[in-house]
Amino acid sequence: MAEQAPRREQPRLRPAPLLFEPAEAASDPEHFFDLESIEDPRALLERATELALAFRAAADRATEFQAMAAAQLADPRRFDRLTAADIAERAGWTEDYAKKMVEFGRDLMRSGEGPGRVDPA
Repeated sequence: MAEQAPRREQPRLRPAPLLFEPAEAASDPEHFFDLESIEDPRALLERATELALAFRAAADRATEFQAMAAAQLADPRRFDRLTAADIAERAGWTEDYAKKMVEFGRDLMRSGEGPGRVDPA
């Protein structure tokens, strides 16, 4: 499983908008956010880069939410708290990774840097 990314000191980038994929286009394996229709390689590189950055930002944000949820579920003050093994099983992680995610989530919540916070930009 992937390890948590080091904290960034720079402000979080705003992801590019992901355009809506109509159901019939999404079912076509050759169709991906209309990239196949862009003929200019400069425009293709620009849009593909925007999408890659947007997906990375979305994955980072989702990981932070996972970590905070894991920390909340493992909170010893909860009567229904879960063990690291239980969290690992639910999330499809190893137990060691679940422990790291719980700690990462606790750090995020303590510092107030979690994904619920909006960076002024």
